[in-house]
Amino acid sequence: MRRVADLDFTGFDVAAMTPSPSDWADEVLYFLLVDRFSDGREDGHRDAAGRPVPGPTPRFGPGDGGSAVATEPDAAAWRAAGLSWVGGTLAGVASKLGYLRRLGATALWISPVLKQAVPQAGAADPYHGYATQDFLAVDPHFGTADDLRELAAAAHAQGLRVILDVVLNHAGDVFAYDQPDPRWDGRTHPVAGWRDGRGGLVPFTAADAAAQWPDGAVFPAELHDPGTWTRRGRIVDWDHDPEYREGDFAGLKDVAHGGGELDDYRPSPALAALTRAYCWWIGHADLDGFRVDTVKHMDLGATRYFASVVHEFAQSIGKDRFLLVGEITGPRSQAIDTMALTGLDAALGLADVQGRMIGAGTGREDPRGYFDLFRNSELIGKDSHTWLRDTVVTGFDDHDQVRQGGAKSRLAASADGRALVLGVVALNLLTLGIPCLYYGSEQLLDGEGGGPDADRYLREAMFGGAFGPFRSRDRHVFDEDAPLYARIGELAALRRAEPAVRRGRQYLREVSGNGLDFGLPSGFGGPVRGVVGWSRILDRREVLCLINTDPARPRSAWVTVDAGLHAPGEALDLRYGSDPDQAEQVVVEARNGRAVRVDLPPAAVAVYR
Repeated sequence: MRRVADLDFTGFDVAAMTPSPSDWADEVLYFLLVDRFSDGREDGHRDAAGRPVPGPTPRFGPGDGGSAVATEPDAAAWRAAGLSWVGGTLAGVASKLGYLRRLGATALWISPVLKQAVPQAGAADPYHGYATQDFLAVDPHFGTADDLRELAAAAHAQGLRVILDVVLNHAGDVFAYDQPDPRWDGRTHPVAGWRDGRGGLVPFTAADAAAQWPDGAVFPAELHDPGTWTRRGRIVDWDHDPEYREGDFAGLKDVAHGGGELDDYRPSPALAALTRAYCWWIGHADLDGFRVDTVKHMDLGATRYFASVVHEFAQSIGKDRFLLVGEITGPRSQAIDTMALTGLDAALGLADVQGRMIGAGTGREDPRGYFDLFRNSELIGKDSHTWLRDTVVTGFDDHDQVRQGGAKSRLAASADGRALVLGVVALNLLTLGIPCLYYGSEQLLDGEGGGPDADRYLREAMFGGAFGPFRSRDRHVFDEDAPLYARIGELAALRRAEPAVRRGRQYLREVSGNGLDFGLPSGFGGPVRGVVGWSRILDRREVLCLINTDPARPRSAWVTVDAGLHAPGEALDLRYGSDPDQAEQVVVEARNGRAVRVDLPPAAVAVYR
């Protein structure tokens, strides 16, 4: 296929399409980079039925950590491998659906899989998927269009949804300017020509672009008009408007989406073509949602057009709640306004959810900073402070960690992170929002590496290869016996069983060390070391969730509960305890209205009802 106009929309079996979930707040997402997740060759991994599968790649074991970086030449080779294709495939993802289901994931968010532009000499390979060259084809590194459809069908058979990461703002490095590295200055820059996919250039015309299929220029053909591209040069100031909307992401080329005010926005032919192409992928693969990349860098009118057309198409084939998650960076108010004005269903990266969740779970920050993100419904113009339960995607690790600047790593890179990760997971799974786990966090991947291009270290290959986890090679970490993997599965099971922790109101609870003086948990200028508790309430059912942010000492506290729902002497039963010695019941006392005394082992998590 070379033109959107040639796509066949008549062959979709609408009756066979998978309907949307009743509420996305019930789901647990799992985000993976296809190239870095699995190639299906791991020895001893378990299939969907739980049976071990033989393969040539051994499981990671004691002594394998650092084995690929023992000498400087080896370390240089390992680092270089992190900038190249490693070998994960869509079929590899399909081989791990049982692993993901048993972990507790209910929906896969997979990185972009469409065909990538050939990189220029010295540039990193676009293994991540955000440098599209052909919007109508799956990149052969990942597999085929049929592989994508078969993955979705297999996932649905396992009760898992599939959300595809899509890029609308830009394409890959598909043409060259006639000057090196022009920067945005408000002007349109001259173009030297289309890249031909072999290191050369051809004239920047529609006719010459059409002759470059399959690896040169860009496809579909509806993108060949030079007016498709803003051609304003590289973004320098990422907060200057219109620079961040018109400029290029380094070598990636910005698409001109149209113009006009929000209510009278006129989509460009390129935007209309890309939107139609993505609708075709929904029908072809029976997809359940899109994660929309770089929404901040798109006109609001362009985002609204895309959301409207996609939602209408999805509804026409029986997907009434097709999920559109926008990557909306910036303050909370900007994300909420963007959703309200454009029709996006949820926001990703709301007001540094990641950093504040980690701060609360590890005691680095007062937990109020995290819980306040979900409060103040009047200020955000919504009728309930539970509005954010299905309109924000929450998590603690991801593939680029923009908030960390140049020195990037995962949560498990620090001693406190490893010791207190379960508390962070509990915040992710048991507080408001649609929780999202990043691949490998369940195996404590640390994302450490050092040197420039730090993003690569956040993207170790779980299946080994030349850029294996924990600075190894040819060792996989699909270990279902790993302690954190099991604990995540237990918390996810609790989440499924308790509607209150998926849909209920949420309150950070006051605590007391002496049973007399109560206040919100605080470190008073230092780390918060002690019990942090919050309640989820649905109708008249309260679930009390507790973590101990002290990795070394047991902690005790009285924790407030709802006075209108509990009487003195009432017992709350343990629904989950990460420590086998956790008390089976706690008793409500007449303190601060109503409170219970809890005792938590170091770094423990407990849930009472």
